[in-house]
Amino acid sequence: MYYTSGNYEAFARPRKPAGVDSKTAWFVGSGLAALSGAAFLIRDGQMRGDRITILERQTVPGGALDGCQDPERGFVIRGGREMEDHFECLWDLFRSIPSLELEGASVLDEFYWLNKDDPNYTLRRATVKQGQDAHTDGLFTLSEQAQKELIALFLATRKQMETKRIDEVFGRDFFNSNFWLYWRTMFAFEEWHSALEMKLYLHRFIHHIGGLPDFSTLKFTKYNQYESLVLPLSKWLLAQGVNFRYGVVVTDIDFDIKRGRKQATAIRWLENGIEGSLIIGADDLVFMTIGSLTENSDMGDHHTAARLNEGPAPAWDLWRRIAAKDAAFGRPNVFCGNIPASKWESATITTLDKRIPAYIRKIAKRDPFSGRVVTGGIVTVKDSSWLLSWTTNRQPHFKRQPSDQVVVWLYSLFVDKAGDYVRKPMQDCTGEEITQEWLYHLGVPVASIPELAAGAAKTVPVMMPYVTSFFMPRQAGDRPDVVPKDAVNFAFIGQFAESGERDCIFTTEYSVRTAMEAVYILLKIERGVPEVFNSTYDIRKLLAAMGRLRDGNEIEIPGPAFLRELILKKIEATELGELLNKYHLS
Repeated sequence: MYYTSGNYEAFARPRKPAGVDSKTAWFVGSGLAALSGAAFLIRDGQMRGDRITILERQTVPGGALDGCQDPERGFVIRGGREMEDHFECLWDLFRSIPSLELEGASVLDEFYWLNKDDPNYTLRRATVKQGQDAHTDGLFTLSEQAQKELIALFLATRKQMETKRIDEVFGRDFFNSNFWLYWRTMFAFEEWHSALEMKLYLHRFIHHIGGLPDFSTLKFTKYNQYESLVLPLSKWLLAQGVNFRYGVVVTDIDFDIKRGRKQATAIRWLENGIEGSLIIGADDLVFMTIGSLTENSDMGDHHTAARLNEGPAPAWDLWRRIAAKDAAFGRPNVFCGNIPASKWESATITTLDKRIPAYIRKIAKRDPFSGRVVTGGIVTVKDSSWLLSWTTNRQPHFKRQPSDQVVVWLYSLFVDKAGDYVRKPMQDCTGEEITQEWLYHLGVPVASIPELAAGAAKTVPVMMPYVTSFFMPRQAGDRPDVVPKDAVNFAFIGQFAESGERDCIFTTEYSVRTAMEAVYILLKIERGVPEVFNSTYDIRKLLAAMGRLRDGNEIEIPGPAFLRELILKKIEATELGELLNKYHLS
C-alpha cells in the first residue's frame, strides 16, 4: 500500500487482485469503518458482496453515526460530525454510492450541490448573559506568549508530545483566549486531553484556522448522518449481496502467532445467548473494529435522567482479550480506563410548537423553518457553568420530522458542575431540566421557562462514558497499526487503529481511511490511498493561519528601527513580501 495525491491515482481503476475469488471477509462491528471496508472490498477489490459478512451487536448499522425516532422518547442523535472539502478518503468512497435523494446522483454529488447552494457559516458563534452576543468578533485574542506556545506545539515532534496533556504545554493566557473557546467546543477537547492529538489537529486543519470563528470551513449533510451517509451506504451494500448479521456479540478472536507470521484463526461470538464460532483460514480476511466511543451510552427521556453506565463494556472487553495475545495489538486501558476524563453528555431537543423556535431565530438570525443553514454549527454559551453548546442544523433533520418541529442537538463539556438555572449537574438532569437550562441561556424570560420546558419540547439526554476516550494522552503502540507487522489476514479499523498517515481522529474521514488502508494492504490493491491534504506544508496556508492567529497584527521584527526598515524593504521586493502583505503580516 502507498499514499498518493492528484488526479492520476484518484481516477485510476485497479485490476482485480489475485486470488480474491477464493477469499471471504468478516467484519466485527457495522460502524462507518466496517461499512466502508466492505465497499472498498467490492469496488476496488472486486470481491463478490455475498462473500462479505458484517457481525453487529445492535439491530441497525452505523455505530456512532446514528439517528432515530424513538416512539416514546422522540428523536435522538448522540452527536454529529463536521466535514470539510479535504476528507479525501470519505469523498473517494461516497462518489461511488448512489444518493437516496437525487436520481442519477452520488452521495457526494448530493452533498456537493447542497453545500454549493447553501454554504455554511454562523452569524453568532457564542452568547453570554442569557442569549446576548458574546462579541468574540472573530478574534482569537492570543497573547504573544500563547502564540509562542502554539507554535512550539506545531513544531514539536510527535514523540515530544507523547503522553503529554494539553495543560502541560499551554499556560493560562492560552486557556483564557477565544482561540481555546472556539477550539475546545468545536472539537470537544478538555485541558487534560492529549497534546499529541491537538498537534495532529493543528497540522490537519491548518488551512481552516481562519474559519474557526464563523464555521465557514464546515460542511454538513442534508439530514442526520445516519440517514444521509449510513443508510445509502448500507443499502448499496445489501444490493451487492453483503450479509448483515445483527444481535451478534463478538467475544474473542483467536490467533496463530509465530515469528514472522500472525494469522487470525477463529471468531467467537454470542448470538441470542448461544455461543457460536467460525474457523478462519489463511484466505479469509478479518476486519476488527476495536473500542467504541459510544459504548454503554444510556438514554434518558424528558422525565428521566440518563445514567452513567460503568458496567461491562463488550467492545472494550473484546479489545482487552485481543490485546492480551500480542503486544502489537495495543493497550486499550489507556483509552477506556478513566471514565471521569472521557465522559460527557448530549441531548436531542425536539420543539413541539413555534414558541421556542422564535428564540432560536433571535440568536441564529435565521429562520429555522427555512430548510437552509440555521446556526451554521454550535452556538457556545460562554458563561455557562456546564460550558453548554447547541446547534440547529438544516430542518428537517429527520426525514419523518413534522414540518412544524425543530430538532436541536446540545452537549456540555462540564457535566458534573451545577447549572446556572437548574442548579444541578447536567448528568443528574432529566430532559425537561436540560431544556430549562438551555431556555435560560436562550434568553427566555425566567417566568416562562417552566411552562415551555414542560409542554413545548421533548428532550432525550444521552450519557456517553467513553465519548472522548480517543483523546486520552497516548504514545506509540497504544493503538495497534491498521495491519500489524507480520499479519497475513487481519486488520484493525476505526478510531482506535493507527493509520500510517498523519491523520487525526474523531472524524468520519479517519474511520474511512483506516478501512481503505486495511483493504488495500490485505488485498494488495494497486491503487494509492489518498494522502492527507498537505496544507501543513503549504507556505500560503501557513502564512494565512499565522495572520489570523495574530488577529491581523503585523509581525514585529526585533532590533533597531533602521534595521527593521531595511529588512522589510528587502523582503517587500520578493514574492515572500507579497505573501506577507497579502496575509496582513507586514
